[in-house]
Amino acid sequence: MVPAQRRQRILQAVRAGTAHVSDLARVFEVSEMTVRRDLHALERDGKLERVHGGAVGSVPERPFGEIALEGQELKQGIGRAAAALVQDGQTVMLDIGTTTLEVARHLRGRRVTLITTNLAALDELRDDEHVEIVLPGGLVRRNYRSTVGVLAEEALRQLNADVAFLGTSAVDQDLSVWDTTMIEVPVKRAIIRAASRVVLVADSEKFAMSGVVRICGPEDLDHIVSDAGLPAGDRAAIEDAGIEVTIA
Repeated sequence: MVPAQRRQRILQAVRAGTAHVSDLARVFEVSEMTVRRDLHALERDGKLERVHGGAVGSVPERPFGEIALEGQELKQGIGRAAAALVQDGQTVMLDIGTTTLEVARHLRGRRVTLITTNLAALDELRDDEHVEIVLPGGLVRRNYRSTVGVLAEEALRQLNADVAFLGTSAVDQDLSVWDTTMIEVPVKRAIIRAASRVVLVADSEKFAMSGVVRICGPEDLDHIVSDAGLPAGDRAAIEDAGIEVTIA
């Protein structure tokens, strides 16, 4: 990635909230010194404000509850179809997000072990005696009801799952998976590494959107669950890549 492109991505990441130098360096796979130079250049151009250890953007993150209401019927269908892929007795990893929350809701009453950094999923299933819940530690993002950071990442490295359900902000034409919130990306990557099978849950609109940071490529996905609005061309590309498709 050339410096101009990286700086644009960094700017997009910072605008999603506060970004720390160490996090930016890890996500973009460059040194902290390189990130500091990029932040200095962006500040010089008046595009962001530097603070101790990182930078802050001017656009506040949208509340989880607001995002959860968007396309709720589609998300419910995707969540139901995704949960149907789980067998009793399996260990399931569940990513942050509102679509993955719908997966959790449709696991109610199932005898499974759930590993998740999704605090909304914890709230949904905490009283269900059938579901054993494993909650990795980490920094609590109150606004988005999740845990992130190095503690969460390290905990996930110690765990294995039969299947992981991954959320996303966007899927590009090459079937790479992207996110707009940089701080979530290392956790998502840790979930992918820990699971024997990775299922992406993404409504059809995600295939026409763009993200800030690349999470993974199609080679890391085993299955995609989407809705009937998924364009025929995208579905054909998914199948050509050897990825199973379920249409909710």
